[in-house]
Amino acid sequence: MTKPVKSKDALEREGWKESSLTGGQHLERAVEMYAELGFEVYLEECMVIIVGLTGGIASGKSTVAGMFKQLGAYLIDYDVLARGVVSPHLRAWKGIVEYFGTEVLNEDSTINRGMLAEMVFNDATKLAKLNEIVHPAVLEEDEQRTEEIRRIDPAAIVIKDVPLLFETDCREFVDKVVLVNASKENQMKRLIDRGLDPEEAAKRIRAQMPLAEKVNLADFVIQNNGSLVETRRQVEMIYEALRGGGSVGIGRRA
Repeated sequence: MTKPVKSKDALEREGWKESSLTGGQHLERAVEMYAELGFEVYLEECMVIIVGLTGGIASGKSTVAGMFKQLGAYLIDYDVLARGVVSPHLRAWKGIVEYFGTEVLNEDSTINRGMLAEMVFNDATKLAKLNEIVHPAVLEEDEQRTEEIRRIDPAAIVIKDVPLLFETDCREFVDKVVLVNASKENQMKRLIDRGLDPEEAAKRIRAQMPLAEKVNLADFVIQNNGSLVETRRQVEMIYEALRGGGSVGIGRRA
């Protein structure tokens, strides 16, 4: 998108008239066209929209996140952030080693994520401690990335892929929530296809907040039980609804 060259107030002081072009599917091309015709462009009532994307295990959240990214959204993946903040010798890494011991380390000093997951899976106290160590570092990294996006694109749509959005305090940091929903049967099938036995798959599903409860807490729900084409159509509709929240002002000298 053409970036603002002057503020709205500056244009008005110079005697420019203004009109408003509502955001939507053809917004970016319209702004480019006006700029080519000699108009000066500023963003009016546009702001970064922070969207929390969540779901359940094997609901298809990563697939949906990729679709939003293809459409032009910025993606911040909390799983990626969580892996990054526990890199050797960073603050969160030191906290994990101090509490859980060096036995959770691989030979190259990286965290053995599988071993750590086994240690906390059935131990609420250890899980709470792990979250206490890792979550602040993740939120700090998230804030830095969000501010960087805000600087380069003041009308950005930022998708934050947060697996435990409702289970943690992350809901307060987003403007809208998109939930990827799937039937328990499809969750089971996908987990078994990944190599889990039925008992372990069911155990992992039960360990999470039920998707049926999350549906009532979301602003948008994507039903991911059909084809990728059907899922993509839902993603596109939601993306357009999110894009329609702002407008672009077009100024022209009187």
